[in-house]
Amino acid sequence: MSPAFLFDYFLPGVAFVMGACIGSFLNVVIYRVPNGLSVNEPRRSFCPSCKHQIPMILNIPLVTWLMLRGRCKWCHTPIAFRYFLVELLTAITFLALFKHGIAPYGLWGVIALWVVAALLIAATFIDFDHFIIPDSITIGGTVVGLIASFLVPALHGETLWWRGGMMGIIGAAVGFSLLWMIVLMGKMLFGKIQHQWEEAVDFEISQPGGEESPILIRLGEHSYEWGDVFFRNWDRLELDVEELYFDDTKQDCQSFRGLFDALELNGQRVELDTVKKVSGRITKAVVPREAMGFGDVKFMAMIGAFLGFQAAIFTVFAASVVGAVVGLMQKAVFREQWSRPLPFGPYLALGAFTWIFTGPAIWFWYIGLLRGAMGR
Repeated sequence: MSPAFLFDYFLPGVAFVMGACIGSFLNVVIYRVPNGLSVNEPRRSFCPSCKHQIPMILNIPLVTWLMLRGRCKWCHTPIAFRYFLVELLTAITFLALFKHGIAPYGLWGVIALWVVAALLIAATFIDFDHFIIPDSITIGGTVVGLIASFLVPALHGETLWWRGGMMGIIGAAVGFSLLWMIVLMGKMLFGKIQHQWEEAVDFEISQPGGEESPILIRLGEHSYEWGDVFFRNWDRLELDVEELYFDDTKQDCQSFRGLFDALELNGQRVELDTVKKVSGRITKAVVPREAMGFGDVKFMAMIGAFLGFQAAIFTVFAASVVGAVVGLMQKAVFREQWSRPLPFGPYLALGAFTWIFTGPAIWFWYIGLLRGAMGR
């Protein structure tokens, strides 16, 4: 096998196939993690409709979906095109990262870029579906990003391991702090959301995915994650309650509200870990309005850990521009309401990918413009 064939065809082919296989696993992550399911049990993928486990021979990335024409072999229920899309997108991304990164970063650098790409893709589709980015991706990804920065300092343009690690730490801190400030200012500016119903509706506060999953708040047709509602210590969830149950036990309720780290019933504090589920019926709810979820803040820490502080700044700026354009288009073209929630994670992921492929050039071009404008 000649070197030209190896680097021009064989290794890129391996990168594409590996990306498709990782994309198949990401489909498992995207479906199971937000629903509190293990990615290991059951070990085999299964049809979301009939739950039939798929044998290995029918679990070939890209090929199986095309061969079965997007339908389950057993119940014939349509299988969403997104499964094929995630596999194809990951395969193309892995191929592009190999071509782009093998020269400046080496093999280990490409592997690090593959890892961050997989995390970005998984977070994007989970955020689209559930408006959350799980801690297993954000916090776990931040830890992996810091380790990668020490092991592959070339990710930050450094040659010494400790300098690469320091750049990863600084990047994580800048990414977290920058978006945290934006979220804090957003909460101060946008105030609260008020929901009111002519007839009482059901509400529930619970952790359907288990103790490691986020606490979810359901108010009629509206759903929130606890960490998105209670960002500051003084945030309060105010509810006009007609019926109230703690773990299916009816409570005598004159007043009830949610605090940052507890519940408050009739003026008395109730610790969160003493109640597994709160439910009942309400006629009004006042919810602290969020600029974006706290998961996005941790997501930016992950991006900064892998790519550095310049990438973090660029990603937030690029995501804000793209998000603003998309929001305006939705309002102008599709006549959607301003209050409709939009996931910000996909825009952050797009900004991070833009940085990986073209960001440094855009960064230095922009810095040059600023210096020219200031006469330096």
